[in-house]
Amino acid sequence: MPPLTPPASSASSPAQPPSSRDALVLALRAAGCVFAEEEAELILDAASTADEAAAMARRRAAGLPLEHVVGWAEFHGLRVGVEPGVFVPRRRTEFLVDQALAAVPHASVVVDLCCGSGAVGAALAASLGPVELHACDIDPVAVACARRNLAEHGGHAYAGDLFAPLPDRLRGRVDILAANVPYVPTDEVPLLPSEAREHEPLTALDGGGDGLDVLRRVAAEAPLWLAPGGRLLVETSERQSPAAVEAFARSGLTVRVARDEELSAHVILGAAFR
Repeated sequence: MPPLTPPASSASSPAQPPSSRDALVLALRAAGCVFAEEEAELILDAASTADEAAAMARRRAAGLPLEHVVGWAEFHGLRVGVEPGVFVPRRRTEFLVDQALAAVPHASVVVDLCCGSGAVGAALAASLGPVELHACDIDPVAVACARRNLAEHGGHAYAGDLFAPLPDRLRGRVDILAANVPYVPTDEVPLLPSEAREHEPLTALDGGGDGLDVLRRVAAEAPLWLAPGGRLLVETSERQSPAAVEAFARSGLTVRVARDEELSAHVILGAAFR
């Protein structure tokens, strides 16, 4: 994963002693961190003391994702809080957010399904303005993290399996249903980078035999929740797109596929018209 972008305020921060920075860079480089210099700057910016910076560098060198080390991830122009055990939002998922905003620019009810840290919901709310925002995830650790990230947007986060914890009053009212479902085929999970395999929840990665088990469940139930003209958006891979399109069509949604080659992002959009 590319490194976090150094915050704009770091340029005006007091200069760190070269020896401290150099020591961190050397430690990170020795651990195989490709962007050691940039990561050292982020750690120094996040740490209150030299000892804390050294401890953070040790955790990073041991394989903890940088975002878990510094406590935040950059996503769609926001700093989204993350913590160990919570899925780190990927930059390619910003494309899903952009597609949702373009498809339903005046959305008033937003649901972030399989929300993880709540990054997608927070990004949508930040761009749309005041919305009724709900998020849910099966992992209670992720839900606690999402609640903190959604608080400033007045959002609500629930723990439970897919739609089950959502209030019934949302049925037929959701304008944007963003579902960043797990879509890695079970047999391919061991091939993921160690940062993901060892430090992110399996429920956020493993999508079943062909990677589309959760996507099919979401597509099947989504029409019950979408408002007329509402959109379901799910990220998947290019290889899985045909089967994902079939699942959307089977549920009665009008389907479109959006791609961003630079980000290697593929988003399936399903529209509910009734």
